Order: sequence, then C-alpha cells, then structure tokens
Amino acid sequence: MKRIVYGLLATLSGVVLLFSYRTSLEAVMPVAADDTAGTTTVTPEATPSASASPSTTTESATSTPSPSATAADSTATDGTTTTMTGLADGTYTGDAVRTRYGNVQVQITISGGVITDVQVPQYPNNDRKDQQINARALPILISETTDTQSADISMVSGATYTSDGYIQSLQSALDQAQQ
Repeated sequence: MKRIVYGLLATLSGVVLLFSYRTSLEAVMPVAADDTAGTTTVTPEATPSASASPSTTTESATSTPSPSATAADSTATDGTTTTMTGLADGTYTGDAVRTRYGNVQVQITISGGVITDVQVPQYPNNDRKDQQINARALPILISETTDTQSADISMVSGATYTSDGYIQSLQSALDQAQQ
C-alpha cells in the first residue's frame, strides 16, 4: 500500500515540475549594448522580408543580373561615380544593430555601382558557440550579398539573430550609398 502512495506522489511531483518548466527565453532580452553607433528600429520591415525571402529569392535571382549588367555598361559609357543602380562609389558602414547575442555591423565597398567588398567589423563572438556559428554564417552572408547586390538575401539556418542583424545593417549601408 505504501508503494502505491509513493508512486502516486512521485508521479504527481514529476507532472508539476514538467508543467512549471519555462521553455522560452524570449522575455529576457538584453536592455543595453556596449557600443552601438546607431540601432535600426525597423523591425517590422525586416521581419516580413526575412520570412518572405524564400519566395522572393527566385525573383531576385532573375532580376538582379540585369541591373548589375546595366550598371557595368553605364560605368563604361558614363565614367561617373553614380550609376543606374543609384549606388555611389565609396565605403559605407551600416548601423550597429543590436541582437540578442551582440551587435552586428556591416561595411560595404562600392566600385562602379557594384558591391565589391563586404566586411563585418562587429559580430557576436563572446563565446565559443558564437564563434562557431559566425565562422560558418558570415562567409555565406557575404557571398550572397556580393551575388545579389542587395539586402534581399536568405537567412542562414542556425544563425537567425546574426542574419537578421546583418540584413538590417546591410540595408542601412545601402541606404547611405543611395544618398
């Protein structure tokens, strides 16, 4: 008889512990970042483009080569610093975007109206896991940026926060280049 009572009490306490376990840490966001040059607060725009990126990737892949080809043609005939793409030559640094694990900042170099170089001066690298994730994700993001010549790139699986911050900072840098 005692075994049955102990068995029921153990089962009951296990169920209580199971249902009281908090599985999400989304409510715990860092309040302040160490060094942010400026933050992008355009989260509603970034979320739809990030979720719509798989459907728009095929569209951008077909539409992107024609602007870059016309940009190369226009620089060869015009010789000016602003091309048909509207991007002025130079180096532009995007805003430092605060993410859950640290700041992400993108720096682009534009030559002939085409993105020729992408650097990431700030990215989360506080611990070994951040370093592993970003060592895999950043080369993919940089490659997609130079391929698409826009901020309409796919997010990297497993590096969602870094990808989101990267895209927001990249868009900030592209906005500076279009002015």
